[in-house]
Amino acid sequence: MITTPLRILLVEDNEADVLITRRTIKKLVETPTIEVVEDLSACKTRLISFLPDVVISDYNLPTCTGLDVLQLIQEKNPELPVIFLTGTIQDEELAANTILAGASGYILKKDMNNLEEKLRPLLKKVVFKMDAKDEVREKLRQNRIAINQIYDYLDNLKMDNQEQNENMGKIKKTIRNFEIRNNEDDKDT
Repeated sequence: MITTPLRILLVEDNEADVLITRRTIKKLVETPTIEVVEDLSACKTRLISFLPDVVISDYNLPTCTGLDVLQLIQEKNPELPVIFLTGTIQDEELAANTILAGASGYILKKDMNNLEEKLRPLLKKVVFKMDAKDEVREKLRQNRIAINQIYDYLDNLKMDNQEQNENMGKIKKTIRNFEIRNNEDDKDT
């Protein structure tokens, strides 16, 4: 059993798959915090205030694809691992493209009966990559939440002219550069 607490965002619209996935996660992780959303919009909203350690997403959602979810997550937090649960991936080429696009792994829904066996190594990999210092992780999580809220605020401002639009872009670039430097510093400690 994984003893490190994990915060998991589950992007899934099928209630039966949500129940199976939740039950499996609770068998694998001693203290999981699981948030469930059904679409890209809800995913974006949860990423602002709930910073997960991993996202587990259906690949084929009614309003978007898994690649849309992956792209959103990479915009918000490029280092956040994404695992797909999918019935869509039919061939090795599409699976490889999914991994090349940045996914941490995928599990075919035909293997849901063996979900525990398939999900265990992927979650262990997530835990292995996580920083062992909980205090530092929490500080980084709070900083990331604040940055996500700033980005969301900036994205929602009405841009009246080109100059304001350019200034907002400069602010976002400055925040990203600051964040990259801080992440590099934190990795060194």
